[in-house]
Amino acid sequence: MKNILVISSSPRKNGNSDILCDHFIRGAQENGHKIEKIQLAGKTINPCIACYACKKGKCIHDDAAPEIIQKMLAADVIVLATPVYFYSMCAQLKSLIDRNVMVYPDMTDKEFYFLVTMADTAQEMFRGTIEALNGFVACCENSKCKGSVCASGVYERGSVNGTRFTEEAYLLGKSVK
Repeated sequence: MKNILVISSSPRKNGNSDILCDHFIRGAQENGHKIEKIQLAGKTINPCIACYACKKGKCIHDDAAPEIIQKMLAADVIVLATPVYFYSMCAQLKSLIDRNVMVYPDMTDKEFYFLVTMADTAQEMFRGTIEALNGFVACCENSKCKGSVCASGVYERGSVNGTRFTEEAYLLGKSVK
C-alpha cells in the first residue's frame, strides 16, 4: 500500500483536471492505496519571494503551503493535476512548487503522475507544461514521473466527462503498484 497525495490545482472545483483526479483516485483505491486529495481552490498559497526566511525554519507567509508541503514530503506518490493556461501550469500549482525551494532536497524517492487538461486540441501544445512539471521532478532526487494523462480539447467545466481521458486517468491510478 502506498501513500498517495493528489493535488488538484484548478481554481475551479469540479473542473476538468479535478474530474481526472477523481478517476485516478478511483483506480488507485481499487488497489488498496491510502489516498488524500487536496484541492488548491479556495486555499491561499502566496508566491515565494526568495527571502529565505524558511532557512531559519519558518516561511514568512502564513498560508496553506507549509501543511501541503509536509504532506508532499510524507507521500510515496504525488499526483499533480493542472489545467493549462497559456501553455503552462496554472499559477496555483506553480506557487506551490516554488514554495518547495528549501525542502526539495528532502523530496526524494517519489513517484509522480501528471493529470493535465487544456482547451487546445493539439497534443504537442502540452510540451511546455510537461517540461515544467518534469523540471520539478528532476530536482527531487531519485524521483520520476511514472505516467500522465494529457486531456486536450476540454474547456468548459465537465467537458472531459465522456471522453477517453477519464478512462485513461482511471487506468493510470490503477497502475500504481
